[in-house]
Amino acid sequence: MRLTGLTVLYTALAIGANASFVSAQDFSPLADLKTGDMKKLVLHTDAKPVAQTVFFDQSGVELTLSDFQGKTTVLNLWATWCAPCRAEMPSLSELQTKLGGDDFQVVTIAAMRNSAAAIDAFFSEINVDNLPKHQDPKGALTRNLSVAGLPATLLIDDSGQEVGRLLGDAHWSSPDALALIGKFIELDKSNE
Repeated sequence: MRLTGLTVLYTALAIGANASFVSAQDFSPLADLKTGDMKKLVLHTDAKPVAQTVFFDQSGVELTLSDFQGKTTVLNLWATWCAPCRAEMPSLSELQTKLGGDDFQVVTIAAMRNSAAAIDAFFSEINVDNLPKHQDPKGALTRNLSVAGLPATLLIDDSGQEVGRLLGDAHWSSPDALALIGKFIELDKSNE
């Protein structure tokens, strides 16, 4: 009986080790591109799973972050009342315009209490029309991602693992950011 238990344990450990080895990706070359605002980006030693907590699209449909797998993603958590978010959002829009497509996307989620009307007004005032207006009305996803302040931006690989995060605002369409995100997409695509 004990031998059977140990065999099951070692088999499970071997499968887990092999699964993490197969999905391990090397994003260390991004460290060399951390210049300008990208110096604030914290790259993880190992990719981390992201919370699969429900949030909502603009029409109220439930989503989780697994709905965005398959593309390299810049995930931005923000709020209508957040001044740094207002300053940052147009550069996220420009990042989506420049790099968005089959391999890359910018996903924005309004954290906490942000009414649909307030989100629409926010996007209208800053002339942004190419980013999603997702909502995390009770902050459950935000909490489960261990985000304590806004804005917060996570780099997520195409398998849905968090590779790094930047707390505070950044100029996401600057040459520094475009070089780093371009390399992130390239590395993610080559690791498939």
